[in-house]
Amino acid sequence: MPELTCLEICAGAGGQSLGLEQAGFAHAAALELDPDACATLRLNRPAWKVVEQDVHHFDGAAYRGVDLLAGGVPCPPFSIAGKQLGADDERDLFPQALRLVQESRPAAVMLENVRGLSAARFASYRDQVLGRLRELGYQADWQVLNACEFGVPQLRPRFILVALQPAAYEQFRWPAAIGTPPTVGETLRELMAAGGWPGAAAWAEQANGIGATLVGGSRKHGGPDLGPTRARQAWLRLRVDGKGLADGPPTAGHPLDHLPRLTLPMAAAIQGFPPGWRFAGRKTAGYRQIGNAFPPPVARAVGKSIRSAIEAARTAKPPGSTAKPPGSTEQRRDRARLLRAV
Repeated sequence: MPELTCLEICAGAGGQSLGLEQAGFAHAAALELDPDACATLRLNRPAWKVVEQDVHHFDGAAYRGVDLLAGGVPCPPFSIAGKQLGADDERDLFPQALRLVQESRPAAVMLENVRGLSAARFASYRDQVLGRLRELGYQADWQVLNACEFGVPQLRPRFILVALQPAAYEQFRWPAAIGTPPTVGETLRELMAAGGWPGAAAWAEQANGIGATLVGGSRKHGGPDLGPTRARQAWLRLRVDGKGLADGPPTAGHPLDHLPRLTLPMAAAIQGFPPGWRFAGRKTAGYRQIGNAFPPPVARAVGKSIRSAIEAARTAKPPGSTAKPPGSTEQRRDRARLLRAV
């Protein structure tokens, strides 16, 4: 099968982007409003079409025929840490995502948000989203997936919506957990030792669990710490000072019992980013991008399941049939145009 295409909105620093790339999706475009995050995307993937624009003003019609519309729509409207205003929150971008589904008519949709959206108080809201997708010809389901089930050393539950056209939906299966994740100590041992700190090995043995959810905050709220009080207390139990971030790893001059802070590369590793992924902007901006990212391993797992479902639907033929894979001539032409543009 040829490479499939993806239109991503609210792409952020590229956590979901990278995971979908690893799952076999080529980006037709990555849409993001934050200048620092756009700089990060261009820094790591200079060949990508990065669109620095508000999603409210983005026209999805130009991407009609794309295989997947994906996005990490903002979580504050549903976050436990916020006021949970849902649809009454001006930052709720689900309506814009649904508009883009109507305009681009993708084969599949993947939208991720915080677990708070799965709460009973938002049941009516979820039903409205599913109802609109049914009107557009999709079948959809929500699922809570925890990053630690996919090799990420962090307790990070995400609420994910997957919608597909009926033939592909019949083939879709949510990805299964892959087993026990590495501990924080196992993940960060080499990074902690990089500055010559003699206590790194002993620290790694003590940091023998997974981390609390990293909280990046926003431009208006939050700073370079590891989250609210409860999260910082959880990090302290892993021998990490969560009150701020360090500019570099502990050095040979630090005592054996030093309580280290995470650096940006360490936070990125906890989020599941590979070592080579770089972040633009100052330290606070970099951490905000990392803390708000969708862990790449989770995006990769869901992306692979979506890809398998699309491919299975396109290759399936009824017994005795010689029919070509589904999709109108116009749809196949649109998809071919997008592949040439990527």
